[in-house]
Amino acid sequence: MIQVYTGNGKGKTTAALGLALRSAGAGKKVFFAQFVKGRRYSELTSLKRLKEIRAEQFGRSCFIRNKPAPQDCARARAGLARVKEIIAGRKFPVVILDEIHIALHYRLVSTEQVMELVRMAPKNMELVLTGRHAPKEIVACADLVSEIKAVKHYYTRGVKARRGIEY
Repeated sequence: MIQVYTGNGKGKTTAALGLALRSAGAGKKVFFAQFVKGRRYSELTSLKRLKEIRAEQFGRSCFIRNKPAPQDCARARAGLARVKEIIAGRKFPVVILDEIHIALHYRLVSTEQVMELVRMAPKNMELVLTGRHAPKEIVACADLVSEIKAVKHYYTRGVKARRGIEY
């Protein structure tokens, strides 16, 4: 199945992590590819403790603010190549491409490249794609799409990201 978590609300990565945790609890191996993000997030510390989950990042320590740097594109392309290898190897029944839609939004990779991964995923693999701005082509082929809507957020009151909650 192809799952998509998108929208402007907080919780897309968290939903994918919940699925990863549930899958690991059932004995399934999970590959968690995190695009755009490169800094150390608390969830990665937790994931290292679970032998069923392998997490790899394909971003820099800073988030893209304006125009992507060449390194951003190179890391995203390396991430796609790695995920292609993981899908072809068929050792992970759950593959998560966290923030892949943001990588698409910033044109670090193309929708066609991601669609190639979607097409090559075997029927017994759960492929999860997260991030704002999910392209209509990906939404159309997905089996499940959850749009997380922002209703209210404390960021608007100036609250900064907190360790263990947002990172």
